[in-house]
Amino acid sequence: MAFTGVAEKNIVFTDGDLIKYNLQPSQFLSGFLMELLEREDSARSVVYTFPHLTIQEFVAALAQFLTVDPGNIVKLLSEAHSTTDGRFEVFLRFVAGISSPRTAWILEEFLGKFPHQTICRVIDWVKEEVKRRAGNTESEADKRSLLNTLHYLFESQNPALAQQTLGSVETLSFCGLGLTPIDCAVLSHVIRPCDTIKHLDLGSCGIQCEGLQRLGPVLHKCQGLGLGFNKDLGDSGVKLVSAALRDPDCKIQTLELGSVGLTESGAEDLVSALSTNTSLTWLNLMGNSLTDRCVPALRRLILTLPSLEQIWLQENKFSADGQNQLKSLQGTRRGLSVVV
Repeated sequence: MAFTGVAEKNIVFTDGDLIKYNLQPSQFLSGFLMELLEREDSARSVVYTFPHLTIQEFVAALAQFLTVDPGNIVKLLSEAHSTTDGRFEVFLRFVAGISSPRTAWILEEFLGKFPHQTICRVIDWVKEEVKRRAGNTESEADKRSLLNTLHYLFESQNPALAQQTLGSVETLSFCGLGLTPIDCAVLSHVIRPCDTIKHLDLGSCGIQCEGLQRLGPVLHKCQGLGLGFNKDLGDSGVKLVSAALRDPDCKIQTLELGSVGLTESGAEDLVSALSTNTSLTWLNLMGNSLTDRCVPALRRLILTLPSLEQIWLQENKFSADGQNQLKSLQGTRRGLSVVV
């Protein structure tokens, strides 16, 4: 009944619904269902609802482990995931979460043993969905679908599964897709056990400091890191990136920080972080609020960072003199490109 309600966007049930599913109101009112009195003209009738839609979605997910034939679970999950209006998103996250041995063990104490075959098929489904979606992020819908599958992976709380599913993935791109702090926490969780992801593109994702903080533990693992056009990051956000650049195991080679609200304060910290970095080769600081006060630090960076090959500084707030001071460094080292 709970699943049918989720599928049909129904949160109110009648006596007829309970009879259809062979349920007795007295068994469920105290724990799951609330009784409501409905008035229609002069008549009064009793209807039932879950205390919150999330509880209904959890019960719907739980039912898949208690009542569904394991042979049908994959088809049901695939059909639910292909629905584009989001009605099944939380339901599917609950299904993935219940497949976690730790979660299942707690629930089985009260509900009895879950079919091992169902748990295995849910885990296999999550694995195959992530693999299938990871290679296709052309459209916003594709990116959203991949993000949802990563949420399932997160809910499964299975680092080994994350490693298996993302073990062959080199690029994760969510450019242009709005990400919440929770989304960022999910990305951090699934990237952490993986050493293969070389490029993480989060440009124009509306990320703020809270979201970037959640990603902090994995930023240093990526060779290419794209954070451009997240205008609310500002100096505080760039300082989190600076912390990743200071990591002795930092692998960042290309760093996109164009139009992130960077000012002199953040630039000073960035230059300080790069004084000990040996991996960075390309840096984009276009479209920020850098002024002539940053020029000495930027000159120091360009002259002393031996791995740096390109730095982009256009569309900042340098005076003509400041621009000339930076341009004069062009070619001071073989292969060095300074674009102002």
